[in-house]
Amino acid sequence: MTNDALAASADPRRWRALTVSLVGAFMVLLDVSIVNVALPSIEGEFGVPAGTVQWVVSGYALTFGLALVPAGRLGDTLGRRRMFLIALSAFVLTSALTGAARTTGWLLAARLLQGVAGGMLIPQNVGLIQDMFRGAERARAFGVLGSVVGLSTATGPVVGGLILDLAGSQDGWRWVFYVNVPIGLVALVLAARLVHARNTAGTRGTHLDLVGSLLLGAGVLGLLLPVVSNESGGAGWLWWLVVPAALLLTAFARWEVGTVGRGRVPLLDPQLARTAGFPTGSAIALVYFTGFTGIWVVLALFFQDGLGYSPLHSGLAVTPFALGSAVAALFAGRAVPRFGRWLNVAGLLAAASGMVATALVLRGVGGDAAAWAAAGPLLVAGLGGGMVVSPNTTLTLGSVPARMAGAAGGALQTAQRIGAAIGTAVLATVYYDALTGSGRDFAAAVSDALLCAAGLMLLALVIAVAELIERRHRSVPRGASGETGATADPASPQTTPHEAVTP
Repeated sequence: MTNDALAASADPRRWRALTVSLVGAFMVLLDVSIVNVALPSIEGEFGVPAGTVQWVVSGYALTFGLALVPAGRLGDTLGRRRMFLIALSAFVLTSALTGAARTTGWLLAARLLQGVAGGMLIPQNVGLIQDMFRGAERARAFGVLGSVVGLSTATGPVVGGLILDLAGSQDGWRWVFYVNVPIGLVALVLAARLVHARNTAGTRGTHLDLVGSLLLGAGVLGLLLPVVSNESGGAGWLWWLVVPAALLLTAFARWEVGTVGRGRVPLLDPQLARTAGFPTGSAIALVYFTGFTGIWVVLALFFQDGLGYSPLHSGLAVTPFALGSAVAALFAGRAVPRFGRWLNVAGLLAAASGMVATALVLRGVGGDAAAWAAAGPLLVAGLGGGMVVSPNTTLTLGSVPARMAGAAGGALQTAQRIGAAIGTAVLATVYYDALTGSGRDFAAAVSDALLCAAGLMLLALVIAVAELIERRHRSVPRGASGETGATADPASPQTTPHEAVTP
C-alpha cells in the first residue's frame, strides 16, 4: 500500500489525538526537572535536611525509570489507549496527593507513586504513534515527540520559577504539583474522545514475562539507586550495587533470548538489537542525556548561589537554550527523512560548541551581565540540542515493529533516564569539587562542569559518526552489485526511517 493510501485510511483525528497524548507526556517529563527550584521551600516547610528533600526529585526519577519497559510491554499487550488513560488518571491523582502532602512521609510516598504513573504513561506515546501514523507522517510524529522530550527538560526551571513567583514562596511548591490536575483532567477527557481504541490485546498473547520484568527491574534499580542516593547525600557505599546490576542485566538479556527460543513473548525482544537505528540511537540517548540533563542543576546552583539570582531569574537565564531547542526541533523533525543521522552529527557539534562557549563566558563575566553574555552560546547549544533529541527519537524508534513499540519506547526512555540520573550526579560532583578546590570560585566551578558536559556530548558525536562510517562501508558492496536500496538505512538521508522494518 502506498503512503498516500495509508494516509487516506488513517484516523482523521490522529494529529489532535497525538497533541493530547503529548500534553500528558510533557507534564510527566516536566516533573523530572520542575521541582528542583521548589526544593528550598519544601525543606523550609517540613524542617528536614536537604538530603531528605532531594528524594522528592530522586525518588520520582527512580520509580519512573523502573516502570518504563514493563508498562510499555503492557501497552503492547493490553492496548495503548487503555494504558494511556489508566496512567494519565493515576498521574493526575498522585499529583494532587503530592501537592496536598502534610508530612514528609506522605510527600515522598506520593512522589514515588507519581513516578510510577509517569513511567506507565510515556511508553504509550510511542505505541500510539506507531498505531496512528504511517509513511512520512510517522517520522514527523516521532520528531514532535522528540521535541517534547527535549523541551520538557529544558523548560522545567523556567516553568517552576514562574509558578513559585506567582503562587508565592510559602505554598508555591504545592502548585508545582497542583498545576498538573486541571491540565491532566482536560487531557483525560479529550484523550477518551480522540484516541482511537485500537486494542492490540491478543495479537501476540498475554504472556507478560514476569521473570524478565524482575531481572530488568532489579538491574535498573541497581544502577539508579546508588546515583539517586548520592544526589540525596545518602549512602555512598551503595555504589557496589553496580556490579550485581551488570550481572542482572546480562542475565536479563540471556533470559529474553531463551524466552524467544521457547516460543514465548519476551519483555524486550532481542530483535531490537538488530533493528536498524535502535542500538546506536539508544547509546546516543544514554550518553547525550548524561551530559545534557545535569547542566540545569549546575547552572541553577551557579546563578542562584553564586550570583544571587531568584529562581525565576535563574530560569529565565537559561531560556535561550529552550527557545533554540524548540525552533531546531520543529525543523529537525521534518528533515529527518532527508538528512538522517547527519542531523545528530550537526546537532552534537553545535551543542558541544555552545557548552564550551558558555563555560568560557561564565568564567569571565559575572553579575547581571552573566545571563546576557551567556544567552548567545546557550542559544547555539539549544539549537544543537533540538537537532539531537528529536531526530534521534525518530531514527531510534521509526524502524521498530508496532508489536513491540511500547516496550522499545520504554527502553529508549530508560536509557535517557539512566543517563540523566548519572549525568546529574557527575556534573554536580564536578561542580562541588571544583568549588571546594578553588576556594568558592563559582565561575570556575560552573565552567568545569559545563566543559565536562561538552565532553560527554562529543562522546555521543563519536557514536553517531561511527555508525555513519560503518554503514558507508557496508553500503559499498551493495552499490557495486546493484543492490543499493534493498534495505532501508535510517542513518541515510535518502530513506524514510519507518520503512526499514515493516510493522
